Amino acid sequence: MAGRRIEIHPAALAELKSAVEWYLERSEPAAQEFVAAVDHAIALVIASPRRWLAGEHGTRKFVLQRFPFAVTYREKDSSVQVLAFAHGHRRPGYWKERL
Repeated sequence: MAGRRIEIHPAALAELKSAVEWYLERSEPAAQEFVAAVDHAIALVIASPRRWLAGEHGTRKFVLQRFPFAVTYREKDSSVQVLAFAHGHRRPGYWKERL
């Protein structure tokens, strides 16, 4: 449903900030591209949250194409809650404690 608001778990926001800082230390253009990719992913998720396959506990995952990250989220009544900006090669499922 269009018009949903986005909620970002505080730990997910910290992950995002950390990833942006990591890219900034290496390349400002790469950091800008990463932020743009995350913004695009969130816009797509808000517009059509059920588009991606359902996972455990009603979660879904949008995998970024150019970066090794996924946006893990779940639908709530009037919002989409981002649970993690998870690196694809580290600690699978660590975010489940945020449910």
